[in-house]
Amino acid sequence: MKIALFSDIHANLPALEAMLKDLDIRSVDAVYCLGDLVGYNVWPNEVIAEIRKCNIATLAGNHDLKIKKLITNGQSLSEPGKNYAYHLIDADGRKYLASLPAHIRLEFKLNDDALNIVLAHGSTRSVDEYVLEDTDESYVLEMMSEVNADILCVGHSHKPYHRILKTNDNNNYRHVINLGSVGKPKDGNPDGCYVILTLSEISSASDPNSIQVEFIRVAYDVEKAAQAVEQSLLPDEFADRLRKAY
Repeated sequence: MKIALFSDIHANLPALEAMLKDLDIRSVDAVYCLGDLVGYNVWPNEVIAEIRKCNIATLAGNHDLKIKKLITNGQSLSEPGKNYAYHLIDADGRKYLASLPAHIRLEFKLNDDALNIVLAHGSTRSVDEYVLEDTDESYVLEMMSEVNADILCVGHSHKPYHRILKTNDNNNYRHVINLGSVGKPKDGNPDGCYVILTLSEISSASDPNSIQVEFIRVAYDVEKAAQAVEQSLLPDEFADRLRKAY
């Protein structure tokens, strides 16, 4: 089974469209989005509409949750600033974002054994928490044990990695996968990033090589996205970050 996973679009419609076009040729069996559809660019409504049109199961990211606290009449659309991106979201989009789940759990019975995948935006403990490649190993294992996750997929940091940890109590392994970002990479590569996770009938927590993780980078029209920022009331710094991926 091939599972496509992506995160952190941040209202970057050209990047999302390029990723979905690439995904069309991959013959995947399921697709999940780990949140942060909005913020930092001018196409939040178009991104939400595309996700919904494609029937992609989606989590709430920390930027998606900002709309719950946003007072829409507190700032005019003519006022510049970081919050401008959230004021662009229409009423239907706000309702959709407010209804998204915090986590998704997938339970597989393969090889006469259980294999559990947990999807979270930041971490299983907080939508705002960063699970980085160098986060303390014992801390990560404890967190994954709390939710009985053999594979933990996250976003939020915009920095892709696959980390394999050996458990202390048996010979099993746990996988942590950060999906990177479709619309706002921060690893020095401006191309969008998503993951294809491949499981087979022999996949098992006891064999780390039985779980395949592929990071796919997708080029898109970065200039179009950057210029959209510069032509809006958003800070020009957001455009620079798209071009330089930081």
